[in-house]
Amino acid sequence: MSLESVRAFFAEHAPDVKVIVTEESSATVALAAEAHGVTPAQIAKTICLRIGEQTMLVVTSGTARLDNRKFKDRMGGKPRMLGGDEVLAATSHPPGGVCPFGLPGPLPIYCDLSLKAFDMVVPAAGATNAAVHIAPQRMAELVGAEWVDVCQ
Repeated sequence: MSLESVRAFFAEHAPDVKVIVTEESSATVALAAEAHGVTPAQIAKTICLRIGEQTMLVVTSGTARLDNRKFKDRMGGKPRMLGGDEVLAATSHPPGGVCPFGLPGPLPIYCDLSLKAFDMVVPAAGATNAAVHIAPQRMAELVGAEWVDVCQ
């Protein structure tokens, strides 16, 4: 179960980080911002992409948009968004709950510089009503993410 894999990840790597499960859905940036009392920009949205045969995760500010030119120049190819079934297969997380934590296997993870504007961001936590509050730098360190500039 996806939420359980995220809880297990934090229990092992950062037991001080609490997974917050809300009654209401936080499956979209707007819903998550409302549920957690933060601005939409503070939501750390995780996008599952593929370039050729390489699947990767890119975590951005909730209001940031991928810049195709920057992305292609930095990553060496045009990104293709994965469909819901592909995202679930790659991450074990359902769309709306995708995060860089508790993955079934290693994937390259990139954090966009748009996250560095905040002391605390709110990424999902493996379910459409679960999230964590975490500093962007700590999130990147915990998942071994590389910082990139790929958004507008």
